[in-house]
Amino acid sequence: MTASPSPYDARLTRLRQRMTRSHTDLVVLGPSSHMMWLTGVNPHGDERPVLLIISQSHAGFLMPKLNADSARSATNLPFHCWSDDVGPDQALSDLLAACDAQRPGLQVVLDETMRADFALRLLGALDAPQHRFTDDTVGALRAVKEDSEYQSLKAAHLFNDAAVKQAFASLETGMSERDVQAILHSHYKANGAKPEFTIVGFGANGAFPHHHTGDSTLSPGMAVLIDTGCRVQGYPSDMTRCGWFGAPDPAYLDVAQVVEQAVQAALAAARPGAVAADVDRAAREVITAAGYGEHFLHRTGHGLGVDVHEPPYITATSNVVLEEGNVFSIEPGIYLPGHFGVRLEEIVILRQDGAEILSELSRDIAIVSG
Repeated sequence: MTASPSPYDARLTRLRQRMTRSHTDLVVLGPSSHMMWLTGVNPHGDERPVLLIISQSHAGFLMPKLNADSARSATNLPFHCWSDDVGPDQALSDLLAACDAQRPGLQVVLDETMRADFALRLLGALDAPQHRFTDDTVGALRAVKEDSEYQSLKAAHLFNDAAVKQAFASLETGMSERDVQAILHSHYKANGAKPEFTIVGFGANGAFPHHHTGDSTLSPGMAVLIDTGCRVQGYPSDMTRCGWFGAPDPAYLDVAQVVEQAVQAALAAARPGAVAADVDRAAREVITAAGYGEHFLHRTGHGLGVDVHEPPYITATSNVVLEEGNVFSIEPGIYLPGHFGVRLEEIVILRQDGAEILSELSRDIAIVSG
């Protein structure tokens, strides 16, 4: 029986097809999620130059010798190694020669996340290169999720559902935001997931979209916002749910209903062929019509994959046309300083007929007795 090719072999083949269509001569990646997604290699990153360079004829790594053995187990691609006593210039020159990259005017795609000194060293070794970032090559491939990626993302969201449900059920007078964070992280670890991030905001702290979870304590009559995620099989979850501890404030419930309507509008607008800005507009128009436009402080969403934040970004200025297989958040919010914030966040994958939500936890406001 013939062994099936690894996902990395298939991804490299698809990248080269993209390079042909986009007239790209070289793709150059640093230690990053791009490199890890494409090859499975996640090398130690410091000031020593590490590069993956791909052309149609060759793909190989510029790799410090002291890191080569640990990185070798993840890939069969060739290493062009260098040592501290010699430096990387000759190894880089040899790698570029193997990639047939000594011609002038090459079209080069650079990893937008790599160190600037790595990028400048690479560009300085080429003859009048033209460069751009990864949007139409590696980035475009990563934005359309494979089924195996979907399965990992789905699993991470089911872990997250159970953890958030437990956290709301555990709310008690006097507990701190950090206590809730600990409940979430304990649940993740007990079930084989890794905590990725957690925001817990009590009361007025929820009005800060990126509040730093702290020592504020819970008492009856307070809103609770939980934005959290874990990582399973290399892929993260991300979800925000809201609740009220004690008898709920009618004004809070009214705001929550507006946010829910904004989520529903964005979900309806999210489908293959839609422009990202139109999804943002669908959510924003609902909130603006309700009189809270100035209190919706951020974009409607961000892509999610290997990274918690990656393309496509669902912003008012994005002209990106969404595709089947894109995964991104829909997370409108209303933030009232000194009072509370409400954000309801779903991660969706675009199917042919619209958006599939990865979480299975209700967005209903959790009312917990004080």
